[in-house]
Amino acid sequence: MAGKLKGKFAPSEIKKHVLTAISYLLPLIVASGLLIAIGNLTGGVTVASIDELDAMTVPSALTTLGGMGMGLIPAFIGGYIAYSVADRPGIAPGFLMGMIASFLNSGFLGGLIGGLLVGYIALVIETYLKVPKWAQALMPMMIVPLLSSALGGLIMFFVLGTPITMLTGALTNFITGLDQSQKALYGFIIGWIGCLDYGGAISKVPNLICDGLMADGIYGPEGIKVLAAMVPPIGVTLGWLLSKAIKKPIFKYSEEENIKVAFPMGICMISEGVIPIAMNDLIRTVICTSIGCGVCGAISFSAGVESMVPSGGVFVIPAMTNPLMAVVALLVGSCVTAVLLVLIKKRLTPEQVDDLGMAEDDTEEEIDLSGFSLS
Repeated sequence: MAGKLKGKFAPSEIKKHVLTAISYLLPLIVASGLLIAIGNLTGGVTVASIDELDAMTVPSALTTLGGMGMGLIPAFIGGYIAYSVADRPGIAPGFLMGMIASFLNSGFLGGLIGGLLVGYIALVIETYLKVPKWAQALMPMMIVPLLSSALGGLIMFFVLGTPITMLTGALTNFITGLDQSQKALYGFIIGWIGCLDYGGAISKVPNLICDGLMADGIYGPEGIKVLAAMVPPIGVTLGWLLSKAIKKPIFKYSEEENIKVAFPMGICMISEGVIPIAMNDLIRTVICTSIGCGVCGAISFSAGVESMVPSGGVFVIPAMTNPLMAVVALLVGSCVTAVLLVLIKKRLTPEQVDDLGMAEDDTEEEIDLSGFSLS
């Protein structure tokens, strides 16, 4: 396997497959979560069986449809991970592994592991299995899906299924069994790590965990993810306004222009707008924003804020449980970031603030010294 498949099993490749699957999964989660939220807000309930169909209302239909969508999460994550690994022959086996995960109550984690397992099985079969020319057309449509589904299914049922289910149950029991002080601590940790690199590789780890817990019916960590992602841009914006109010310049003119772009991105839950601002004073900015995110996470988790929608920024706050505390957590975390920025960032001189003007002056001076004339 070291020949043709060299590098296919590298951690970076596995990470790429997981992120690809999540990109396919997110529209399902967003649509399903919003359907549940709208249905619940308008008085809907989940209709559990066809016998209750006579009592179906429009709000209940929305809630029920959203619940059905959430039930597809293990199949989606399994199917699209296997698709990323083995291309089209991996789709059907991956979805089947996700269905096994649902059957075994191993949820998101079961779908993820099953998808990776069957995807690599399909890739190995496709790479190394030699068939007669007349059967080559059957490889992607029948032979690879059949063999990989059979092998992957047997492994999931008889080898991996029980350990994954036990691990999922242990994680669920751990999260649901936390008391208030423990929730504050873990909420701080999730928020802190989730904002360290503003949507980069580090923050994707806790975000993936939050998405997985949401798929298993635990929505508190997802609330942290949504709220904490908005803290850096909102906190930096408040820090800029506070620095203006107390007349302590801490941002250059070019950074102020970036803040005007980062803020609307931030309220839509796009943290990346802070990166150009942070790069000019990385350590201090990361310290301030990550602590603010941690405080937001601690308040959110301990107050029981939950989100059934994994993205959307301030626009999904009304659909959260305890939306008032969600707003409090967001504002307090952002204010903590703002105050810390003003306290620990260095005061800039007028020349440092007007960095764009300095660059223009330097350019003009170089032109004057060159002796060239436009006339």
